[in-house]
Amino acid sequence: MDYRAAGVDIAAGDRVVAGIKERLGKDGRRIGHFGGAFPLDASRYRKPVLVSSIDGVGTKISVALAMGELEGVGCDLVHHSINDLAVCGAEPLFFLDYIAMGRLDSDAALAAVGGIVKACKEWDVALVGGETAEMPGVYRESEIDLVGTIVGIMDEADRIDGETIVEGDVLIGFPSSGLHTNGFSLARRVLSDAGIGYDRYVSELGSTVGAALLAGHRCYLKEIRALRSAYRVKGLAHITGGGLEGNTHRIIPHGLQAVFSWGEWPVPPIFGYLKRTGSLTDDAVRPAFNMGIGLLAALSPPDARQALASGEWTFAPMQVGVVKAI
Repeated sequence: MDYRAAGVDIAAGDRVVAGIKERLGKDGRRIGHFGGAFPLDASRYRKPVLVSSIDGVGTKISVALAMGELEGVGCDLVHHSINDLAVCGAEPLFFLDYIAMGRLDSDAALAAVGGIVKACKEWDVALVGGETAEMPGVYRESEIDLVGTIVGIMDEADRIDGETIVEGDVLIGFPSSGLHTNGFSLARRVLSDAGIGYDRYVSELGSTVGAALLAGHRCYLKEIRALRSAYRVKGLAHITGGGLEGNTHRIIPHGLQAVFSWGEWPVPPIFGYLKRTGSLTDDAVRPAFNMGIGLLAALSPPDARQALASGEWTFAPMQVGVVKAI
């Protein structure tokens, strides 16, 4: 009896680390040590504050596994994490990943990490380390869990927390590509109960069901930077688990509420397809899905009018609601 016979293949783990180093090029030299180091230059901040976040891609990983498309969820993980920092007012610095499997599949692990590397390079985020865990008896042999931790920095004066939001402020939303990385447990249950496979082509979607579900989680860092440089941003919300209402509630001061104009913005067809297929009510889908809005910003009415009229956005925003007194 040895470690491999017990279900853990150390050599396979070493192959994954070597593959990650190769993908990172010269930056791969920092991978494989006991801790990841990052040179921090805080000289341009009067009162620097580090901001951190940890999250995963949830059960979207199951769809990606079934479709053989793991690189995309690696990108999703980084984009989700960057958005979480950026809505606080922070700029991302570095990232660490965690991949756990029942039986280490080095090809699958490297595909997922390849997406992480790709997204980190695109957004100039340092990948300083991570963990690849083989855990027989905890995960089934075919299962994968994918989690990431990100750290960023901001000046205390640049913190965005919603405290200055007042009645009459306008809520503008930037469109999502689809589910992003939330609501997949409900989506998968709907499809399973209906006997619909991910490979089914649906003309309404213009793709297979699986491809529509795997539409990438958008990174809104460029939009957030543009908003902050041109307007007084009172609050930002990344629309993830909990939906539009649940995430906006996190930034609305006591005594106020967000009132949404449901049905007045275009929604990716995957949401209507899932709602109809599962005979779901609005009360069922709105807390689970982002319903077409991936990022929300609270602005004064004059700022909102200017932002909505601007043609410089990658993802053009729409007015989705207003702030009112309770």
